[in-house]
Amino acid sequence: MGLIERLRNAFAGYRRKAGPLDAEELRIAFRGRYHQFKLLLNANNRALEIMAEMEEALKGSWPFGMHFVRARCTSVAASVFQMAKHLNELAPGPYEGLFERFREIQKKINPYIAAAIRSREGPLVVSLNEVDRNTADLVGGKMANLGEMKNRLSLNVPEGFVITAQAYFRFMEASGLQSEVDRLIQATDAERLDAFFALSASIQQLIIGSPLPQDLEQAIVEHYGILEQKVKRNVAVAMRSSALGEDASGASFAGQYRSLLNIRRENLFQAYREIVASKYGLTAMTYRLNRGIRDEDVAMCVGCLAMVDAEAGGVAYSRNPLRPGDDAVVINSVLGLPKSVVDGSGAVDIFTISRRKEPREVQKEIAIKDTKFLCYPDEGVCRIEIAGEEGGRPSLTDDQALEIAAVSDALEEYYGAAQDVEWALDKIGKIVFLQSRPLQQRGGEGAEVPSEIKKELKDSVLLTGGVTASGGAGAGAVFIVRKDMDALSFPEGGILVAEQALPRWSPLLSRAAAVVTEQGSLAGHLGNVAREFGVPALFGVRGAVLRLGDQQEITVDADSRVIYQGCMDSLVRTSAKRKGLMEGSPVLETLSGVSQHIIPLHLLDPESPGFMPARCRTFHDITRFCHEKAVHEMFEFGKRHRFPERSSKQLLCDVPMQWWILNLDDGYLEEEEGRYVRIENIVSIPMKAIWEGISAFPWEGPPPVDGKGLMSIMFQATANTSLVPGLKSSYANRNYFMISKNYCSLTSRLGFHFSTIETLVSERSSENYISFIFKGGAADFERRLKRVLFVGDILEELGFRISIKEDTLLSRMEDRDMDFMKGRLTALGYLTIHTRQLDMIMLRTPSVDHYRAKMTADIAKLIGVQNQSSPPLYTV
Repeated sequence: MGLIERLRNAFAGYRRKAGPLDAEELRIAFRGRYHQFKLLLNANNRALEIMAEMEEALKGSWPFGMHFVRARCTSVAASVFQMAKHLNELAPGPYEGLFERFREIQKKINPYIAAAIRSREGPLVVSLNEVDRNTADLVGGKMANLGEMKNRLSLNVPEGFVITAQAYFRFMEASGLQSEVDRLIQATDAERLDAFFALSASIQQLIIGSPLPQDLEQAIVEHYGILEQKVKRNVAVAMRSSALGEDASGASFAGQYRSLLNIRRENLFQAYREIVASKYGLTAMTYRLNRGIRDEDVAMCVGCLAMVDAEAGGVAYSRNPLRPGDDAVVINSVLGLPKSVVDGSGAVDIFTISRRKEPREVQKEIAIKDTKFLCYPDEGVCRIEIAGEEGGRPSLTDDQALEIAAVSDALEEYYGAAQDVEWALDKIGKIVFLQSRPLQQRGGEGAEVPSEIKKELKDSVLLTGGVTASGGAGAGAVFIVRKDMDALSFPEGGILVAEQALPRWSPLLSRAAAVVTEQGSLAGHLGNVAREFGVPALFGVRGAVLRLGDQQEITVDADSRVIYQGCMDSLVRTSAKRKGLMEGSPVLETLSGVSQHIIPLHLLDPESPGFMPARCRTFHDITRFCHEKAVHEMFEFGKRHRFPERSSKQLLCDVPMQWWILNLDDGYLEEEEGRYVRIENIVSIPMKAIWEGISAFPWEGPPPVDGKGLMSIMFQATANTSLVPGLKSSYANRNYFMISKNYCSLTSRLGFHFSTIETLVSERSSENYISFIFKGGAADFERRLKRVLFVGDILEELGFRISIKEDTLLSRMEDRDMDFMKGRLTALGYLTIHTRQLDMIMLRTPSVDHYRAKMTADIAKLIGVQNQSSPPLYTV
C-alpha cells in the first residue's frame, strides 16, 4: 500500500471517529445551556413573586415588622444574583457587568436592613396596652392587630398580655433546644410523609418536655398578677397563638397553630409550651413547606387574654368571601363560645347586612343548633347538647348584628381591606372583639356578577372574571394592540386590550386608563409596572379581544373584576385609594426605602441602545435584563454550532427533499442503528409540530413567473454562483434538524431562500419560545423585500413579534402554553415550504392576493385542528 493511500485511509478513519465526538460535544453543550436556562427562569419567577409581595405590603393594609422586610430583601437578592450567575454561565463574557451592578444596588439596600442580628435585650412579656401596629415583630400579627383595635380604635377588647418573640427565642435557645430541633429537621427525609409525621411528634414532645427559663417564668407570673388586679383574682385566660407572619395577607396560617381556652394560673407554663410546640404540628410544618416559608422565619408569640364566658360568638366578614363584589357584611354566629364557627363543627346562624340600604336591614338564616361550647367552672371548655326550643332561637338580636356590622365596616375602612373579625357576646350583653385579619377572598376565573350591583349597572355588564393585577377602576375607549406598530397610535386615556400581558406594552401605561388582557398574572412585569403607575389592570379575561371592539367605550372595575359597557362615572369617582394601616409607620418607611432599589422597572425596551447591564438601577431591571438576554442566548444556540453531518441520520419521508436529524438528548423513541430514522420514532414535540406544517399540504410547485421576474432570477444567479443549484457551495440543498424532546433547531435551504427555526416547547409556559429567521431568494432586492413583508404580515397576525433588516425577517414569540406554541410551529413549517420562490411574483398584486388568501386559509385549517379545545386564536 502506497503512502498516499495509507494517508487517505488514516484520514478517513480519523473522520469516522471525529463525527460522534463532535455530536457528543454538541449534546453536552445543549444540555448545559438548557439547564442554566431553566434555573434562570425559576429564579426569575421567585424574584417577581417576592416583588409582588413587597408591593402588596406597601399598601399598608396589614401589620408587619422588620422581620418581613429583611426576609424579602434577602430572598429577592438571592434570586436576582442567581439569575445573573446563570446568565453568565449560559453565555460567559458579555454580561459580567451585572455582578458589579448587583453589588452597587445591594450596597444601597444594606443600610435600611442593618442590625439584622437579634438583640438579646427586650421584654419577654408586654401588656396588651403597649401593643400596636408597630410591634408586629415583637408580638406577631394577630396580637399587633388586636392591640391596634384596643389602643387606637378604642374597641372593646379583653385585657391581657403577650409573651413575645424575644421570649420564644429565649426559650428555644435555652439548653440547646433550637439546635436539637434543627438537627432533627436536617436528619429527616421531608419527601416521606411518615417520616414527616414522626418528626412532628418528636419535636412537639421535645418542646413540651423542656423547662422554661426562670426569668421567663417570672415575667409571665408578674404580668398575670397585673391582669388579676385589672379583672379578678385567679382570672381564666384564653391563650392564643400569634406567630410572626400569621394573619398576613395571603398567608393567614388559619387553623395551623393551637389556641387554648379557659386556662388558670397553675397551667400557664404548660399551655405556653403546647402552643409553642404547635409550630411543629404536622399541618403547620406542611403549610410552611408548601409555601416555601423558612422555619427560622416563624417565631411563636402567645397572647394571654382574659377569658370571655360567651353567651354567643362567631365571625363577621366585612365582605362576602365568595363574591368579592358583594359588599354586604356576613355574620356567622352560634350560641356559646365561637369555637364551633371557627372550626366548622356545628350549624351556624347567618346574618347578612347590606351597606346599600338605609336603614340597614338584617336578613337572617337561623339554624337549628344542637350543641354549644361553654367554659367549665374550673378550667377548660366542654361541648353540651342544646335541649328544647333554645336551639332554634337566634343567637343575636338585630341590634347586636347591626353593631357587629358597623364595627366590621369601620375595621375594613381603617385597615383598607376586607376583614375577617372574630367576636363574642359576654354575659351582660356586651360585644367583645377577639381578632381581625385580612379576609381571604376567592379569586380566579368565572366570577359572577355581584348580586348587589345596581340594576342599571348589571344590565351593562360585558365581561366578568379574571385576576386583579392592579386595583381601581378606569373608563375610556378600547384600543386593541396586536403588534408593535399599533403602539404608535395608542390614544391618551385609552383602554389597552391585548391577548397577552407582555412587557412590551409597558411604555403605553402612562397613557392608559386601564389594561385588560386575556392572559397574564399579577407577578408578571406588566402587572408590576401597572401597580407602580397606579393603572387598573385586569388579566386573564377570557374572550376580551373578541368581545371588545376598537373605540368601544367601556369601564374596567379591576377590584370587582367586571367590565361594563359605557362610562360608569360612579365607579371611577369612588376608585380613590384608601389609606393603609401601616402608613406613616417606621417599618413601612423602611420597606418603601428598600423598594425603590428593588421594584421600579426602568429597562422597558429591549431594542433600545440603553438596554445594557450598566443601565440597571434596580433588582427589577436586572431581572428584566437577564430574562430577555437568556431567551436571546437560547435563540443563538443553533446559529453558533455547526451541524455535524457525519453523526446525523436521514429522515425517511414522503416529502421529496433531504432532511437530516441530530438527536441532542431524548428526541428519539428508540435509538436508531442505521443511517435512517422514521418520523414515527421521533418524539421531539416541537419538531413534530413543524413537520405537521411541512407535510400537511403538498407544495404546488413554483408560481407562474413573468418575464421581468425570470430576468431578475437569472441576473441574481449570475451575480451569486453560490445560488446555482448545480454548483457545490456552502449552501448545499439540505435541511438539518437538531432535536431533543422539548427543543428543536431547524436550518433549512429550500430553493434560493434560507430559514431557521429555533424553539423550546414544554408544559411550563415560562420556558417556551420560538425564533424564526427568513432570508434570501432568487429575485432582486425589491421582490425579496416584498416577500419578507408578506411573510411578516402573516406572522404578526399569528402573534409573533417581528423585525425586518434589509431582506431578512426576524421573528419571535415566548411565554405561551404548549398547545399554542405547537400551532404556531405548524404554521412556520407550512410557511417554510410554501413561500418558496414567491419572491418572483411579488410585484404582481393579483398573484400576491391569491397566495395570501390560500396560505391564510391553509394555516387557519391547521391551527383550527391543533386548538380545537379552545376557540381559534387565528381566523380568516
